[in-house]
Amino acid sequence: MGVVDTVVLTTAEWQSRAAAHLARVRPYTEPRRQRRARGESHPVHDFLFQYYHYSAGKLETWHPGPHESLEVGPAARERFRAPTYREHAGLLRRQAADIPAARRTALESTRQLLRDTHDRPAHFGCFGLHEWAMVYGGHEIRHAGVAPLRLPQAEIDALVDTRPVTCSHFDAFRFFAPAAKPRNRLPLAWETRYAAEQPGCIHANMDLYRWAYTGMPWIGSDLLADTFELAMALRDLDMQAGPYDLRAFGVEPVCIETPEGRDEYQRRQRDLSARASGLRQRLIAAIDAAIGGASR
Repeated sequence: MGVVDTVVLTTAEWQSRAAAHLARVRPYTEPRRQRRARGESHPVHDFLFQYYHYSAGKLETWHPGPHESLEVGPAARERFRAPTYREHAGLLRRQAADIPAARRTALESTRQLLRDTHDRPAHFGCFGLHEWAMVYGGHEIRHAGVAPLRLPQAEIDALVDTRPVTCSHFDAFRFFAPAAKPRNRLPLAWETRYAAEQPGCIHANMDLYRWAYTGMPWIGSDLLADTFELAMALRDLDMQAGPYDLRAFGVEPVCIETPEGRDEYQRRQRDLSARASGLRQRLIAAIDAAIGGASR
C-alpha cells in the first residue's frame, strides 16, 4: 500500500491551514525564543523544548495529514520537497515506500508501544509524588535557582515517607533521589521501561507529543499540535503538584499534601487521561496510514 491520500488541498486551503497552525503554536514558541534571547528560563514551559528534542521552528512548520495531498503550484513546490513529497498527476504526495527504513522501524515500534499502553488499565494513585521523590533528602533540587521549595525539606521528606510512591514511568523514576528509589512500589528498569507504561500516567500521556514528532512529517501538524497542547496541560499539572513554589511564574500549587489537593490532582489527571486516550488512538491510526498498513 503506497499512496494513502484521499483529500486534495488547494493552495489557498493548505496556506490557510498553515497560517492557522502557526497562530496556534506561536503563543508557546515565541515566548520561548524571547526567554532564550534574554538568557531567562521558565521552569514549567521550557521543559517541552528542552526534554523533548523538537525545535520551536519545526513545531511551527505545517505539514498535511497522512490522508491529504497538495495541489501542485509554485508555493507548494517550494515548501514541500522531495524526497518526502513527490509530484504525481498534478499532486504532491507522500508515499509509504519513501519513508527511510530506520524511521519506519521507529514508527512500527512506536505504534506497538501506543497499542500496548492503550490496552492496559489506567491507574490514578500516584498523586504526582515523583517530583517530591526527586528532591527527597535535599537531593539535586533542579529548580532551586529560579523557584524555592514551598515546604520545609523535613515536610517534603515526611510526605514521601508516609504516602505510597507508585511511579510507573521510568524516565521520571530515574531522577528519583537514590534514597527514594527503594520506596517506589513498582520495579522499574531501563531494559523493561515500557512494560509498565499505562494510560493514567501523566508522563506517558505527555510523551504522546514525543511519539507524534517521531512521526513527522508523515502524521501531520494538526495531530502534532493536539499532542503538544495536551503535553503543556500535563506539564502544568505536573509542576503545580510538585514541591516548588512557582507562584512568581503565575503557577498556583495543587497541594497534594492535603486531601483536597489530592482530590483535585486525581480529577484533573483523569480528565487529561481521557483526552490522551483519544489522541493515542488517533496517533495509532495516523501511523498506520503513514507507513502503509495496520499489521501487528
